[in-house]
Amino acid sequence: MAKYACTVCGYEYDPEVGDPDSGINPGTAFEDIPDDWVCPLCGIDKSGFTKVE
Repeated sequence: MAKYACTVCGYEYDPEVGDPDSGINPGTAFEDIPDDWVCPLCGIDKSGFTKVE
C-alpha cells in the first residue's frame, strides 16, 4: 500500500500506521479512507494529498 503526503504541511499518511486518532485503523489504504477525512495536522481534505513514490 502506498503512502500519501499532504501538499500543504507535509504530513505523511502511512497505511501501516493508519490514523487511529481519527478512527482510521492500521492497514487502511488511502483510497479506503472516507472522503470526509482531513489531514490531522492542517485540516486539508483528501484532494490535497499526493502519492509518495
